[in-house]
Amino acid sequence: MNLFHEDKVKIPFGSKHLDATLCIPVEACDVRTAVVLTHGAGGDMNFKHLVVLAEVLASTGLLCLRFTCKGLNLVYRVKAYHAVVEYIQNLEAFTFKNIFLGGRSMGARAAAALVKQLAEGAGDSVRGLVCLSFPLHPPGQTHAHGKRSEHLLGLTQTPVLFVSGTHDDMCQRDLLEDVRKKMKVATAVHWVEGGSHGLAVKGRPEEEVLQEVNSGVTAWIVEHI
Repeated sequence: MNLFHEDKVKIPFGSKHLDATLCIPVEACDVRTAVVLTHGAGGDMNFKHLVVLAEVLASTGLLCLRFTCKGLNLVYRVKAYHAVVEYIQNLEAFTFKNIFLGGRSMGARAAAALVKQLAEGAGDSVRGLVCLSFPLHPPGQTHAHGKRSEHLLGLTQTPVLFVSGTHDDMCQRDLLEDVRKKMKVATAVHWVEGGSHGLAVKGRPEEEVLQEVNSGVTAWIVEHI
């Protein structure tokens, strides 16, 4: 028996619409927490890692919305993410006490930028930020990490979970640990031993790695509700 069901939705965004999918727990009347996820520079909301994570979260009793935004401009992606957050806050069927934002790679950058923006604006904030394979620098260009960490360093109240592979060529371990030390908010990191930017690990089945990641993300979110 499925513990959730899915609804495909179209989210207004200017003159366009964003494709999204809601993963809704069967016991929807008790849902008070929502998690929003988006993809990286390539792919879309149907990227396997996001789909499986959304299903695990919904099975735990959390509503999860994942959406597609294919723009490669970070400012555009942040605006789209903001439209999605406004959409989920205005869902008449739910009253959320907790909202968590997350994303993979460039989607994580957009989520971090939006959390900082929301905190600086009307004082609105989210309960937590989940960064899957945060791209701290272009592949191999560790010297260029400063600009990509500025939103993280600007956070003042929202805790952050990082999930990264130890062999990620876009997030050198020492650099991320250095950024974490400088951040003003509580942070945690789940290192996937041997994991690439796509969290692939030589010699380990993808399903096993995903189970490890999804268990860690779910436990962290539940801890912060």
